[in-house]
Amino acid sequence: MTGERTPTTDVLDNLIETGVHEIERERLGLVLSGFSAGLDIGFGPLLMAVLLTLSEGGFGDVGTELLIASAYSVGFIFVILGRSELFTEHTTLAVMPVLDGQASLRGLGRLWALVYVSNILGGLVFTAFVVTLMPNLGVASPEAFGTIAHKLVDHDLTWLFVAGILAGWLMGLLAWLITAAQETISRVAIIWLVTASIGLLHLPHSIAGNVEVLFGVFVSPAVSVLDYAKFLALATAGNAVGGGVFVGVLKYGHVVRGGG
Repeated sequence: MTGERTPTTDVLDNLIETGVHEIERERLGLVLSGFSAGLDIGFGPLLMAVLLTLSEGGFGDVGTELLIASAYSVGFIFVILGRSELFTEHTTLAVMPVLDGQASLRGLGRLWALVYVSNILGGLVFTAFVVTLMPNLGVASPEAFGTIAHKLVDHDLTWLFVAGILAGWLMGLLAWLITAAQETISRVAIIWLVTASIGLLHLPHSIAGNVEVLFGVFVSPAVSVLDYAKFLALATAGNAVGGGVFVGVLKYGHVVRGGG
């Protein structure tokens, strides 16, 4: 019946089934899918820079902030609806079958490593491709890319880690919500709502942020490789904790004990 809610036990079962499938998936398929996700998610930061260049306002202007946050979500829509492998989804998805005893920690580590590295490499290739074309594109200024990067790297290490937890938490909720949603339109709306919130709050997402900060490394002398390394390490750790603990462990725990 249209409009019925999906029982939480069904959502959990679907997430566990998906997680088991991904953990058992053959290596090359994971790598290619993760690389594709790293490429596709780059369109979000690129559109952010275009809008920041063309807009009369800047960060701090409500209209510009909302437009840029919506642009940020575009890459996630491409990746998630395209069913490519994204590390921050698997911080939740792949934890649940381990908690349920259907997969091992070794399998979880293998999945995370393959997807994460291929996501990062895809983002690097996308960034290099756009930087090569940028002088002739004429739609995004180097200053815009630098400004976006500074929104992520101009923080202390504690902030990066804690904000990374919030970003991973939201991405874990996204994995849960789109599994519960039954229509494509609903899923697009959910992806936009969650990921635009991450963009609006300027939270560090390790994979999208990988592209954002790499653009800064390439075009802004004020963003160093060390800034990039610090960002990536702490955002990744925070994302893993946020998705794995605050969603994976807690959602699994409450559902198997009769929640929903």
